[in-house]
Amino acid sequence: MEVGVVGKPNVGKSTFFSAATLAKAEIASYPFTTIEANRGVMYVRAKCPHVDFETQCNPRNSHCENGTRLVPVEAIDVAGLVPDAHKGKGLGNKFLDDLRQAAALVHIVDASGSTDSEGNPCEVGSHDPMEDVEFLEREINQWIKGILFKDWHKLSKQVEMSGTKLERIFAEKLTGLGITEGMIYAGLRDADLGDKPTQWSEEDLLLLSHRIRAHGKPMIIAANKCEIAPEDNLKKLKELEDYIVIPTCAEVELALRRASKGDMIDYVPGSDSFKIQEEKDISEAHKKALEKIQHILDKIGNTGVQKCVEEAVFKLLDLIVVYPVEDETHLTDKDGRVLPDAYLMKRGATAVDLAFKVHTDLGNNFIRAIDARTKRVVGHDHELKDGDVIKIVANA
Repeated sequence: MEVGVVGKPNVGKSTFFSAATLAKAEIASYPFTTIEANRGVMYVRAKCPHVDFETQCNPRNSHCENGTRLVPVEAIDVAGLVPDAHKGKGLGNKFLDDLRQAAALVHIVDASGSTDSEGNPCEVGSHDPMEDVEFLEREINQWIKGILFKDWHKLSKQVEMSGTKLERIFAEKLTGLGITEGMIYAGLRDADLGDKPTQWSEEDLLLLSHRIRAHGKPMIIAANKCEIAPEDNLKKLKELEDYIVIPTCAEVELALRRASKGDMIDYVPGSDSFKIQEEKDISEAHKKALEKIQHILDKIGNTGVQKCVEEAVFKLLDLIVVYPVEDETHLTDKDGRVLPDAYLMKRGATAVDLAFKVHTDLGNNFIRAIDARTKRVVGHDHELKDGDVIKIVANA
């Protein structure tokens, strides 16, 4: 699963990406710093079951810090998008192509209004960030529309004559974008355009593309540079009805994570404070910088970066964390590792879905599962809960 970090140039995309992943990305105050997509790993937090079972875990595909399981999520930081990108302007074609496999998008918006529509620096408050929300949504909608409705005049006639389900046809067109037939069905239901596709207008086609995008590429807004943003800008962004909007300060988060990695401070991502390592020899310049950062945190609370990542995964995508084991008594795999793996699963997923997630053979040969918390045997249609520890029983 991949989360895309998107936005127009020079709004703090690469800073957000670097802060969330600590991966190297070129950062500069001019448009199109990012040309080739940057890839890295972000982490979402979940309570590790070893706390409830009073044991010690040995994670393999994730990390555990003081009872918090850090579950990895792939991230991609793509080239900045500008108006008319779907027509190839700027690096539009590359941007959109890089986003094909992203399950959700974090849209970095310059809430301070200090970058114009092309990503050039301008005076704080002189650009309306609401325009950026609208244009990026419009560009992605137009991109999807261009894929869906190629040869539409001919195709719509065939659909009406044959009675073929549109979601099936559209799913074939969007298969490379990770958009499923179920997502398309939900978009068709929301758009409610009727059963005569030959009568759909251009506005109808764009509306349908929007609805499909909302289900297939859901988006969260990171209102970045919130520490210098005019209050009116933040207020307008927070009032957007169809989006989760989180004020962020990616620059501060990046500084904190780098200082933590350098053992200058104790900092837990998502916290509203940090502790300076007094025993460390920290320069006066670094101390003054950290004091300034604490003043910013006192003003804004936390930086919002970790919250954005987790809201995208747990709310937008509605995922839960499940822990498969081979021995439900000792919570181990075949090598004796305790609670080795953590898997992100769609809420509503079943025991057999987990089996397929672990390995295709386990899914194909599924017999039953055992809930390690209750010791109860459950069937293939048992709905998983967040934090479940599950043993899969399958034919050899």
